[in-house]
Amino acid sequence: MKLLRRVPLLALLAVTSCGIPATGVVEAGGPASGTLPQTPVYFVEGGALVAMPRTTERPGDPEAALRLLMAGPLAGEGRQDGLATEVPGVPTAMALPPATDGPGEPPSPDTPTVTVKGNAMTIRLPAGMDRLSGTGVRQIVCTAAAAYLLTRPSDATVTAEVTGGDGWQVRASDESCPER
Repeated sequence: MKLLRRVPLLALLAVTSCGIPATGVVEAGGPASGTLPQTPVYFVEGGALVAMPRTTERPGDPEAALRLLMAGPLAGEGRQDGLATEVPGVPTAMALPPATDGPGEPPSPDTPTVTVKGNAMTIRLPAGMDRLSGTGVRQIVCTAAAAYLLTRPSDATVTAEVTGGDGWQVRASDESCPER
């Protein structure tokens, strides 16, 4: 009688075994590394600034974040009319490569430079950048400040002096930045 009860169980096991042999550990690359580091980059949508996350190799680096801003919004990005920018830059949907300036080398004239002392920034834009609109300046300041604060969280206001390539200059802070 016990044998008759075991026959259906043995038949079920035989049917469910699909003939795949057991294997040991299979090497298939490195371990999962989690999410890629991102930095917020501020674009314009419906007249307001919105932060868009961008993958970066240098989180916390304001210069790298500004190069992503100068690359412009990605195609199809944004809710209704898409994103726009009031910051001129390279007309491409791809992010600019990181600067290749080495230590002690002068910065490339085509990339922004940022100097930070405490919570005060000096942002020098590339040569040829005409005076920016108020929204364009806010895009620059919010993007640089957000990147800087990624690795140095603080409730303090970040102030910035933005200088254009032809010598124009404006002071601003990150107080009016969304998601501050």
